[in-house]
Amino acid sequence: MTKLMWDQVGEREYETGVDHGVLYLRDNAGNYPDGFSWNGLTTVTESPSGAESNKQYADNQVYLNLVSVEQFGATIEAFTYPDEFAECDGSEVPTPGVSIGQQGRKTFGLCYRTRLGNDVEADDLGYKIHVVYGALAAPSEKAYTTVNDTPEALAFSWEISTTPVDAGSGRKPTASLTIDSTKVDADALASLEDILYGTAGSDPRLPLPAEIVALFAGTVTTVETSAPSYDAGTDMITIPSVAGVNYYIDGALVSGAVGPITEDTVVTAAPQGGYQFSPTSDSDWTINFG
Repeated sequence: MTKLMWDQVGEREYETGVDHGVLYLRDNAGNYPDGFSWNGLTTVTESPSGAESNKQYADNQVYLNLVSVEQFGATIEAFTYPDEFAECDGSEVPTPGVSIGQQGRKTFGLCYRTRLGNDVEADDLGYKIHVVYGALAAPSEKAYTTVNDTPEALAFSWEISTTPVDAGSGRKPTASLTIDSTKVDADALASLEDILYGTAGSDPRLPLPAEIVALFAGTVTTVETSAPSYDAGTDMITIPSVAGVNYYIDGALVSGAVGPITEDTVVTAAPQGGYQFSPTSDSDWTINFG
């Protein structure tokens, strides 16, 4: 182990942006067999609620602490929406170009992507795919304004509530799921994206949580890191070769013999996609010069 350090090169990570929005309509069997591109998506604000503490008292002290059920909600903002979303927004289209409001609202699924970045890779570090199930859009206001000297496009907004679906394997039902591209197996991720976005031979669909979990099950390999070695006579650092592990100095990927160093140097390790470190593994080492 080494002393805790903050804001090291390559560790200043952040999440930004939203793109690759897809609407999925749910059928009567609870599946999501049809996907449609959602262009103009500008914001998805996730708003979980619940999980509130409710303390129970006995013998003049806290006896136990009950927690309320957690719920998932969100606000979707966009400049436009797929035609297929009309029935999710309480509209019926009896004939093309004619829309009747105040009709029943259809439950839908949604997926969208956010970018991951850090101080080395900028916005190209990776991305997260966010999946939402059992969504129901509430009626929302639409403000139509005159065109003036500072025109703005009309922005639509919907608040959604959700009904969780079965997550399988003894897990509690869920309405949300997230996949981190920097931590999962690349081949399994590509297979999931083929399902979500479709291919030349298959239509896009939204798989349920159990199918997504099964897709990635067993694809992540746990590895134990090895510490780099240092030769004080030559001031050279030797980086070990461990499958699934990348080593860095000042954010730069290193391997083999490095040096000679002229000052104390920190070597960090990060798992490659499809790998994870064991709980006992170190991920950084301070090499004391001289």
